[in-house]
Amino acid sequence: MELPTSFEEFDIIEVRFKGGRKDFFRNANRLDLTTGDAVVVDVPNGHHIGFVSLKGELVRLQMLKKKVDNNEEIRSIYRIATERDMEKFEEVRDLEGGTMYRGREIIQQLRLRMKLSDVEYQADKSKATFYYSADDRVDFRDLIKKLAEEFKVRIEMRQISLRHEAGRLGGIGSCGRELCCSTWLTDFKSVSTTAARYQNLSLNPSKLSGQCGRLKCCLNYELETYMTALKDIPTVNRPLQTKQGDAMLQKTDIFKRMMWFGYKGDNNWYPVPVDRVQEILEENAKGVQVEALLLEVPDEPKQNEFVAQVEGNLERLDDKFKARKKKKKKKRPTGEAAPEEQAKAQEPRQRPRREKPQGTPEANTDAAARPQRPPRSRNRNKDGRPPREGGDNRESKENRAPREGGERRPPKAARAENPEGKTQGAGQPSGEGQPNRKSRSRRPPRGKKPDQPKEPRTDA
Repeated sequence: MELPTSFEEFDIIEVRFKGGRKDFFRNANRLDLTTGDAVVVDVPNGHHIGFVSLKGELVRLQMLKKKVDNNEEIRSIYRIATERDMEKFEEVRDLEGGTMYRGREIIQQLRLRMKLSDVEYQADKSKATFYYSADDRVDFRDLIKKLAEEFKVRIEMRQISLRHEAGRLGGIGSCGRELCCSTWLTDFKSVSTTAARYQNLSLNPSKLSGQCGRLKCCLNYELETYMTALKDIPTVNRPLQTKQGDAMLQKTDIFKRMMWFGYKGDNNWYPVPVDRVQEILEENAKGVQVEALLLEVPDEPKQNEFVAQVEGNLERLDDKFKARKKKKKKKRPTGEAAPEEQAKAQEPRQRPRREKPQGTPEANTDAAARPQRPPRSRNRNKDGRPPREGGDNRESKENRAPREGGERRPPKAARAENPEGKTQGAGQPSGEGQPNRKSRSRRPPRGKKPDQPKEPRTDA
């Protein structure tokens, strides 16, 4: 939309500085400015850099709202900031963090009861403004002298409230948005707990307080709407008198125009419309007790067919999932034993005690007279000899002593030369006088009974 040729744009610009501070400056040179441009403005004893936040006729409205006069006291804008100006401005802003921490150390040394919250350097590095908050008046004359000696700049001390401090620091509120005090809120109105009472909010300081430690400013936003809605709702200062007992007010829903009452000793709350409460109050004022809170029991709202169908489908799905879970519990993976078998497997196994066969007395005497084999020890060799000192208890096959009734068995290489599988003794021909190793009787394995010879079958 093109502007008419005779139209002249309002020549005052709103400029924003660090911490949300805003001020008005005159665009005397008619610079082509856009919202967000960095400009160099005139300030007392130097210059500073800010950003354009508003221009045009909206600035005129802001000046009327803040009661700022359009006179010669409004300073002018020099120029649009260049790259060199911005580089110097960034260098100055980097000094603010170290200056603030050093200033806090000096305050602790002087034992002053004040809190230093922020430091702002002027763009030309000729002045530093220290923002602090304190409950009482503070004598900081010695502090200014030490700060001036430390940083070699002019010092300005400015006291701010806790709300302004939160606005300068910024942050995210419980609503999920940036704090109002750091974005658009400029005038801070007093907030009391009465606003929370009118809105039926719980008087919990942790929920009603903002990041500044004071009551939230947003408690005042909807207060007028609640005050308008409360005009038609009666004030109940004492319990309602009914034949069932005294009903005490428990809760009020302002916008639904519904009030909940409860009897003494009864945990249930009964909703009563505002018009009915007004009738009961009028009857009680005449000294009459009403029959009940409600004349007729309200019918339960009929359920929508679509809602009923959806709930039926959900119930069927729940039954289907429960049936699947039961099948998974019953079905066991392959190789897994039954619960009874698992319980038996976890019990300690007891080896069954073998009973020695009792034979004839002659066999028992022969078994007693037979020399028993000594138990093999881990510290002894297979032939019963003690182990060698400082060496391994095991013996190689070549150095092993021959068994009783036979010669030492030759190694595999020598056995491979004899295809008949017979060993040769020392000084004896092959196959003569050598006992068969395989023919020697062996002791049956432990836990197994020896094979009994089968009796010849006789045909009757």
